[in-house]
Amino acid sequence: MTFPIVVTVGHEGKSLVMDSKQEIIIVHDTSGQLLGGMSWGAIIERVLVSGEDARFAHCRAQPRAPLALKVRYTTLEGKHVDSLTGGIGGGGLFIESGAPLSPGTELTVEFALPDQPRDKLKAKAKVAWVRNKPERYLLFPGMGIQFVDLDTKVQEQLVGLVEALNRSRNPS
Repeated sequence: MTFPIVVTVGHEGKSLVMDSKQEIIIVHDTSGQLLGGMSWGAIIERVLVSGEDARFAHCRAQPRAPLALKVRYTTLEGKHVDSLTGGIGGGGLFIESGAPLSPGTELTVEFALPDQPRDKLKAKAKVAWVRNKPERYLLFPGMGIQFVDLDTKVQEQLVGLVEALNRSRNPS
């Protein structure tokens, strides 16, 4: 089955050919010349290696940055758990956990930013997604947490922190 590329900037006119018998995708240029191909297995592995930031970026309204912070979360039943974050953003964070809570679970999170360690920030949140096992020895199991009630000033602080972290890691 052939799919023409018509709206992806820089690749208009190229085409993807999906060969289900050989389980490969082949790319042709605008004149029909073969540019290369990739097995379905290689594509799947590439998606898995890209990690949660790439897979869930389309769902986020705010950018994220990797950052390890101490975090305490409390379930509605009153269970307290101390852990670490693996990333943070204005809309949520990732909590490392060998026993992540189920998606949709409501909780309260409490953490402090690196430049204000004595000021505890609190937010109501819910579990948006879960990674039950490590991926590729690089990504810890845990849960993506989405803030559902966060003070606007706190969100602005988080967005500023993420922007600063991302600028320092990707100087242009």
